[in-house]
Amino acid sequence: MTVLSTLRRPRPLSRLLNHHAVSLSRRGNRTHAAGSSSHPKPLTSVLIANRGEIALRVGRTAAEYGIRTTTLYTEPDARSQHALSSPFAVNLGDPTAYLDGDHIIEVAKSEGCEGIHPGYGFLSENSEFARKVTEAGLVFIGPPHKAIAAMGNKSESKRIMTAANVPCIPGYHGSEQDPQSLREEAEKIGYPVLLKAVKGGGGKGMRIAHTDSEFLDRLDSAKSEARSSFGDDVMLVEKYITTPRHIEVQVFADKFGNCVALGERDCSIQRRHQKILEESPAPHLEETVRQDLWDKARKAALAVGYEGAGTVEFIFDNETGEFFFMEMNTRLQVEHPVTEMVTGEDLVRWQLIVAEGGELPLTQGEIEQRIGQRGHAIEARIYAENPDMNFIPDSGKLLHLRTPPITDTVRIDAGFVAGDEVSSYYDPMIAKLIVQGPTRQAALQKMSAALEAYEIAGPITNIEFLKKLCVSPAFVAGKLETGYIHKHRDELFTREVTKPEVLAQAALGLHLQELSNLQTIPVSGFTSITVGFGDGYQERAYHFAEAALDGKGKSVESTIKVRQTSPGTFDISVGDADFVNVTSTRVSASSIRSFFPHTRLDTTFVRDEDNITLFQHGKQYRLQLAVPKWAEKALGIKDVTNSVLAPMPCKVLRVDVEEGQEVKKDQALVVIESMKMETVIRSPHDGKIAKVVHKAGDLCKAGTALVEFVEPSDA
Repeated sequence: MTVLSTLRRPRPLSRLLNHHAVSLSRRGNRTHAAGSSSHPKPLTSVLIANRGEIALRVGRTAAEYGIRTTTLYTEPDARSQHALSSPFAVNLGDPTAYLDGDHIIEVAKSEGCEGIHPGYGFLSENSEFARKVTEAGLVFIGPPHKAIAAMGNKSESKRIMTAANVPCIPGYHGSEQDPQSLREEAEKIGYPVLLKAVKGGGGKGMRIAHTDSEFLDRLDSAKSEARSSFGDDVMLVEKYITTPRHIEVQVFADKFGNCVALGERDCSIQRRHQKILEESPAPHLEETVRQDLWDKARKAALAVGYEGAGTVEFIFDNETGEFFFMEMNTRLQVEHPVTEMVTGEDLVRWQLIVAEGGELPLTQGEIEQRIGQRGHAIEARIYAENPDMNFIPDSGKLLHLRTPPITDTVRIDAGFVAGDEVSSYYDPMIAKLIVQGPTRQAALQKMSAALEAYEIAGPITNIEFLKKLCVSPAFVAGKLETGYIHKHRDELFTREVTKPEVLAQAALGLHLQELSNLQTIPVSGFTSITVGFGDGYQERAYHFAEAALDGKGKSVESTIKVRQTSPGTFDISVGDADFVNVTSTRVSASSIRSFFPHTRLDTTFVRDEDNITLFQHGKQYRLQLAVPKWAEKALGIKDVTNSVLAPMPCKVLRVDVEEGQEVKKDQALVVIESMKMETVIRSPHDGKIAKVVHKAGDLCKAGTALVEFVEPSDA
């Protein structure tokens, strides 16, 4: 069982229903804008212009306060949880239709909605969409379109921040976009530099150039991804701080000129410039610096006449202790639950209050008192992706999903349940796991325990990687920087040897399945071999392979022999390890319990054709049923070592080689796109191209050959 957009609070929020009746004298520090009304009009019906967990998240709070929601979905999302979450649901059709703002506005009007909540992503930071929503007579549940436009352009936002005395990182934010001119600006700034699309976000359209020789290549790559993601390839060049932290401040403003900071979040643990762990408060931050960050964030918001939820992002230099404005996200952030955990507030409810024309529920002083009482919170983003292959996205059906118990201090925001499909069309985030504790150490312990209880079979996920992060000594000590994963790569990507008991449980799981079906399960023709005849007690041999997750190393193969000695009792041989008189039973369709001579093991066992996934003692193991070596030749199994395969379901954007061309190791072969991410597929070795299998525009499944090399003997 999983929990959809679960939000637990230590206190009820019912008082927010009557927030308008709270006297101004109690609230204090209120500044009413001229002509503003203190009598807001409640919203009764809202369209949610987004998908996945944020659609469920917004819908939950709206329903709590009696607001009817209309959800949108596309053909790939027709049976998704957000599409099923409301009786009012509209099919937009094409997978890209979430971006059709004009059509979405028409749907809102035809469905009788009074407002549109854009969630995050898609249209949430599109100033033109926000403007059109307002002009259509609807309430845009977000900031004014002028504020979005000002902060959405990174060059313009830097100019505004400089005028407001908010420190900005050194860089070039001008209109001259000639590659050589940008290269000259990079030389003036000094390497390394960060290339960033002015309309970018989410790590898209960003590249780091460490030297002059690689500048143009990185610029071309960043521009290409920016065009694909945002339809705009205007770039800025900034000084790249070598040991930075990414610290952001959650701000909220209303129509009366009130603006507050609801604490800061440290989002330094990133891959591909995208966050995977966020926490609040930021560890090892001096209180004077913390207060200065909050003050500068409020100034940034007020400088553009901001309203609603926003996040002001800063780069913090670990070496000097200085911080610089980076950008402002003019929406509710993915990591907003961290702030909710340390403030006890529902930020979606705050968005609705501001959109209705109401005042902020709390003053800055009240917020600071809350934060001082509620300890520490950490959020882990759970993605369908393969960390061992540079975190490339994965997709597929969630065959098994079990979540940790939900409490007041353990929360899960999820858009999927077991049986759902993680689509290759959209972002691969499965869920967010958020925990709270009285101290950072307590929160980390709680996060580690919750991750150990989280089980997902189907697509490869980053859960095992997150477990390693949470016990990494430097991370536990709070020594954070955005390059943490790269810096600690050897520690974080070490592969552990699979214990014999795990392989024994895998073989027992298969054997018990066979017994329950009263027949041998045929897998790939030769994966299970029966010695002897009939259905009596006999020895069976199971062949497993543990593939190298990075796609480069050799797979580890094992043969496990199981002999039943009496009903429910088995002798098992795993290499040099022998386990005698093991009693084992199936507790459920996906769980087996075995009593070894030295221990009892409860194991989740999930089989998908030749793929076996096990969960045992808080760890996941992925095995494949393998064909014995002696049978490979007889079966005519083709060697694919001379093919470069698609690492995920994708669309081919560009092919950079031709048949007969000589290529060098790491040379770009094909550029693919999947889940809004552009990936360059490079040559694994020197060689000669025998065949280009797919051309630009082709859609490919994971494991499909993209190009084939000439066999060494034929070269």
